[in-house]
Amino acid sequence: MNQPTEEGASAVAGAGGTVVLRLYVANEAPHSKRALANLQSICKQCSKNRHCRIEVVDALEEPQRALEDGVLVVPTLIKLSPEPIRRLVGELKDTERVLCALELGGEQRG
Repeated sequence: MNQPTEEGASAVAGAGGTVVLRLYVANEAPHSKRALANLQSICKQCSKNRHCRIEVVDALEEPQRALEDGVLVVPTLIKLSPEPIRRLVGELKDTERVLCALELGGEQRG
C-alpha cells in the first residue's frame, strides 16, 4: 500500500514550500481509513499556500520500515519536511490541532 498521493497539486510550490507527510496505516482498518480521509481534507484546506505530498505506508505489509521510523501504533503521521520533524498519532480529527502541531497554520493553543 506504499502509495504517494498529491494534494494541492495546483498550488504554487514556491509560495509556502512542499510539505512531505508519511502516514502509517493498518490495511483497511477503520481508524486508518479515517486518518487518511482527514489528512487529505486538511491538505486540501492548506493547498492555497502549500503543496502536500502524502506517502501512505501499510505497517502490516512493511513492519520493518515502520519500526525504523519508530512507529509502534497506527495510524501515525510523520511530517518529514519542512523541518522540524513532527509525529501525530490517531485519526487526525481536529483540523486546527493538526495544522498547529504540523506548524502549517491553525491557532496556537497554550
